[in-house]
Amino acid sequence: MLKLYQFERTWGIPNLSPFCCKIETYLRMADIGYEIKSTLPLNAPKGKLPYIEDGGKALGDSRFIIAHLKSAYKDLDQGLNDTELAISLAMQRLLEEHLFWAALYSRWQYTDENWKTNKQAIFGGLPPIIRDIVASRWRQKIKRQIHGHGTGRHQAEEIFALGKQDIEALSASLGDQQYFLGDRPTTLDTSAFGLLINIIGCPIESPLKEYGLSKDNLINYVNRIKHKFYPELQMMR
Repeated sequence: MLKLYQFERTWGIPNLSPFCCKIETYLRMADIGYEIKSTLPLNAPKGKLPYIEDGGKALGDSRFIIAHLKSAYKDLDQGLNDTELAISLAMQRLLEEHLFWAALYSRWQYTDENWKTNKQAIFGGLPPIIRDIVASRWRQKIKRQIHGHGTGRHQAEEIFALGKQDIEALSASLGDQQYFLGDRPTTLDTSAFGLLINIIGCPIESPLKEYGLSKDNLINYVNRIKHKFYPELQMMR
């Protein structure tokens, strides 16, 4: 059976990583059998979670994992036309290459309280001395990545202003539809759900979360997917 390596569940959401949540949601939407292996990314093929093992092969990066799942199991995007596929790709880039960095900043850098919450969720299972050393090193690494990406070079209010633009675009794009591209889930929804629930559905406070919670259609969207595909988890609100 396919094995999914990801962070341990916490906060009452599928996963604290948008990308781990993305992959597990794809597996559930496509009705693909899998087994979860909770871990840290220390030995991951690309140094990040999630990754999968399938047929004796380890595969990292959510984009390549989904490409594998599409070819080996089920393609959630089958039936989409070229325009819809282009919209899906563009929206996933907005989510994963832009909005994600504002969310990452809110956890690892924005406030000490957010960092403490994030640190406990990720590293809380380690022995105290090791936990503090490992967590500190990872925090510095992530902060360098945020700065290298460019997001970390802005002031907090500028970062969240850009993130709010993305939230606004997502809300407008979704409208009153059940899913982003109509009445059935596609790969875009796995990405959108994974990131949105990690902004508005977890105990990390920021102007980005506040703005997301002002969009009723996004709240209803997240709750609807969580209820349908993760019935074992309680409703977000």
